[in-house]
Amino acid sequence: MTSISMLINGERRSAEGGASFERRNPLDGSVATVAPAASPADAVAAVEAAAAAFPAWSAMGPGERRGLLLKASVALEAKGAAFAEAMAAETGASGMWAGFNVHLAAGMLLEAASLTTQINGEVIPSDVPGSLAMAVRQPAGVVLGIAPWNAPVILAVRAIATPLACGNTVVLKGSELCPATHGLIIEALQEAGLPAGVVNFVTNAPADAGAVVEAMVAHPAVRRVNFTGSTKVGRIIAQTCARYLKPVVLELGGKAPMVILDDADIDAAVAGAAFGAFANSGQICMSTERIVVDRQVADEFVARFAAKAQSLPLGDPREGPVVLGSVVDMATVVRCNALIDDALAKGATLVCGGKAQNTLMPATVLDHVTPAMQIYREESFGPVKAVVRVDGVEEAIATANDNEFGLSSAVFGRDVARAWNVARRIEAGICHVNGPTVHDEAQMPFGGVKASGYGRFGGKAGVEAFTELRWITVQTTPRHYPF
Repeated sequence: MTSISMLINGERRSAEGGASFERRNPLDGSVATVAPAASPADAVAAVEAAAAAFPAWSAMGPGERRGLLLKASVALEAKGAAFAEAMAAETGASGMWAGFNVHLAAGMLLEAASLTTQINGEVIPSDVPGSLAMAVRQPAGVVLGIAPWNAPVILAVRAIATPLACGNTVVLKGSELCPATHGLIIEALQEAGLPAGVVNFVTNAPADAGAVVEAMVAHPAVRRVNFTGSTKVGRIIAQTCARYLKPVVLELGGKAPMVILDDADIDAAVAGAAFGAFANSGQICMSTERIVVDRQVADEFVARFAAKAQSLPLGDPREGPVVLGSVVDMATVVRCNALIDDALAKGATLVCGGKAQNTLMPATVLDHVTPAMQIYREESFGPVKAVVRVDGVEEAIATANDNEFGLSSAVFGRDVARAWNVARRIEAGICHVNGPTVHDEAQMPFGGVKASGYGRFGGKAGVEAFTELRWITVQTTPRHYPF
């Protein structure tokens, strides 16, 4: 069991009145972490600490900010073993997934470090003689980051790194399901030497989330909000931000389609589908959820994909290397079992895997899925995947788009120009031709459309999200006025 603290103004803090909550391991129910249960007053204290630190941090030269972010990357990567232990205990994640998280998150801090000198403006020609007109990007203020449990290191670092590079200060609200994992990120940032108040960390009991978040969004010092999580909660966050006129970046749920055209390299498609579908037991916003395969190659693909799925090691990640560890909770098991039951009752074929009795869920493939089945549209967020057979390109595109979500997607085909034109017509913020739906790079504009959210993280898009664009003029010659 791990006991953690919040961080407010550089000091470790308990919650008001010493309140705390427990996070239990999803496999055996043992207490993984005891964390502070913040009150709205605690949350406001964190925002005010960030506000107090903002003037000095925003005025700091880009080279100095870059140096601190570089140190943070090294400190984070050095905690790889601790992250693996915390993620296995709190969310049942495999060591492989933990390692991937740490590696990519360390790269995000490196990318953020490089951005400190890339926050550019422009000179815009003015019709006023002698007027030097500029569009200038400046730090926005305090940024509230709300990160989830499923890719906990990647997504919490993403909520922090670019905002810091832009000169903002940050409050991270950790996930109730992995407070110790998120706390390790804060430890790394502190070890790098960030000044007090530049990054603050609060944790809350699940029942208090709404009050804690609203207290922070309502605070005048909070100028940007970013949230990664479910579409259901994202709608609530969006409504809250709208009430207080706070810009927000939302990265929400997904039902990522992988389209396999009739000329696809089947070996490459199987490898991409297996990684996209079963990494972290399918609990990734970009997870391959619908495999839309041309009927001409469907039998071959399904046979090979099932063989690959059945070969993936499943087990308790605390006991050794696995690909599929535990899913996050029994609610996931109940939801996925219900999706299997519904699909089979309506004519789907169970190719491999099947219903689970505990959180060690096998890789499961359902073939001949139709729109009448719940799994056709509903996000499984688990290792249960649907194969939809189609006839030709037009039906493949229509099926890929027949969903409220639009985050990630993929198209496999040997004729790359043809596959590219399919990719252009898929309604998703991200599409990979001959690559998996699960892919992220720190410098890329990451985000979705439709019910998958709005706004973009990453690279220049991240700079735009977390800065204010101002118009500033300097009159360099006498100006004529009409009166």
